[in-house]
Amino acid sequence: MSTSQDPVVTDPMLYRLIFENDRVRVLEYRDQPGDRTHLHRHPDTVMVPLSSFRRRLSDRDQSVEVAIDAGAVRWVGAQEHQAENIGTTESHAIFIELKEPGRSAAGAALGPTPQS
Repeated sequence: MSTSQDPVVTDPMLYRLIFENDRVRVLEYRDQPGDRTHLHRHPDTVMVPLSSFRRRLSDRDQSVEVAIDAGAVRWVGAQEHQAENIGTTESHAIFIELKEPGRSAAGAALGPTPQS
């Protein structure tokens, strides 16, 4: 990942590195209603929401609004996006980024997807 697209670099007030080894990187994310991120990239990731929140995720071509419930662990395919807290509550989540590429070369849809 390019350093310029690393969320810890693009938005250091919102993302915090809490663990890293040769296989995973774990980030903590916190924001307040109205906060926005800059364009950044995540590899394949497991998201663990610690609070319920609403967000608008946008890439270069599309935008989608999502409502996430606390504890609703989600798989999030590799993607580049910007995000905005469009709800009335703080967003608080843990992102477990995988460093090994997935088996499929197909791209993922914007936003988190339900666990299969």
